[in-house]
Amino acid sequence: MELSNLRPAEGSKHSDNFRRGRGHGSGNGKTAGKGHKGQKARSGAPRPGFEGGQMPLYRRIPKRGFTNRNTKEIVAINLSALEVFENDAVVDVNALIEAGIVKNPRDGVKILGNGELTKKLNVKVDAFSASAKEKIEALGGTAEVM
Repeated sequence: MELSNLRPAEGSKHSDNFRRGRGHGSGNGKTAGKGHKGQKARSGAPRPGFEGGQMPLYRRIPKRGFTNRNTKEIVAINLSALEVFENDAVVDVNALIEAGIVKNPRDGVKILGNGELTKKLNVKVDAFSASAKEKIEALGGTAEVM
């Protein structure tokens, strides 16, 4: 058995475009799958999450903080990760993706100063920490903000 061979059990999947309430010959006439009487059988049945007037779960649980819509997700990379490049190489976001250092650049890439760098590189990314910029330029390389 492999994941690619998994299938739902025979007869367990039903189409969603089934026409309900089209006579008893269709197999789903009369009450059209709603049972007999009751609030859920009527039009204007309560919305999802309604608990009959009891304080609903989504209002009972505590809420904390908020999510800032304008936040940016920056991918951080340490200087030691740039050791894979050759001397005098131009390191940009595309080069980092090709080298497998970054999988998804998201909103930007920032170089941090952790680790040691022994090569002269021309680095062009979205941001640098002060120590990273200092270390790159100390070896004769350039740290250019894109």
